[in-house]
Amino acid sequence: DHRDLHSFPTRRSSDLEGFWARPEQVAPVGDWDIWALIAGRGFGKSRSGSQWVIRQVANGKRHIALVGRTASDARDVMIEGPAGILACSPPWNRPIFEPSKRRLTWKNGAVAIYYSGDKPDQLRGPNHDAAWADELASWRYTDSWDQLSFGLRIGDHPQVCVTTTPRPVKIIRDLLASPRTAVTRGSTFANASNLARSFLDAIVSRYQGTRLGRQELNAEILEDVEGALWNHA
Repeated sequence: DHRDLHSFPTRRSSDLEGFWARPEQVAPVGDWDIWALIAGRGFGKSRSGSQWVIRQVANGKRHIALVGRTASDARDVMIEGPAGILACSPPWNRPIFEPSKRRLTWKNGAVAIYYSGDKPDQLRGPNHDAAWADELASWRYTDSWDQLSFGLRIGDHPQVCVTTTPRPVKIIRDLLASPRTAVTRGSTFANASNLARSFLDAIVSRYQGTRLGRQELNAEILEDVEGALWNHA
């Protein structure tokens, strides 16, 4: 499987992130440009992305882009959500959130601006040294990804964390095929101990084994439709 050829070893940290996180929730070590966390619903992708951003700030990154599928997704999930940056930040280092400016500011001067994947032009011009792109597979415009990539041009080594449930779209296939991408995979069931029992019972009985379940729970990229007259190729 080509998606495993350029995997990187998982970094085990000794801080709170490393203590609480499952190994696959922690960014891998290695000289990668993009960390693609491809996982099912409820895996803990948002928590992973939030903690990654917090670590980037601690490591000296100062100009961070937060890009969600929409502006409300970026605000409600990535920043203010139960696994968002504000909730994951320790009390002594919680950033100030200014919604009117779409901005998070930390005590050390680091700034994160949130953008909408629906508005590619927002990403024209700004420079960043790190970025978190959430649910990339469902972005309406691939130009948003292009403009984000063009803006990652400052600092010693700009990196991007991509957290998404997969879809068989070109942007995801290209991402996984790149030798500069470190790929981490995971299923919904990896985080079963933190999910409601009723939720697991319902989705297993209804979706396990179906195409939708394989995509949304097991994070499989399904190229072909069973019974179709032609395959993807």
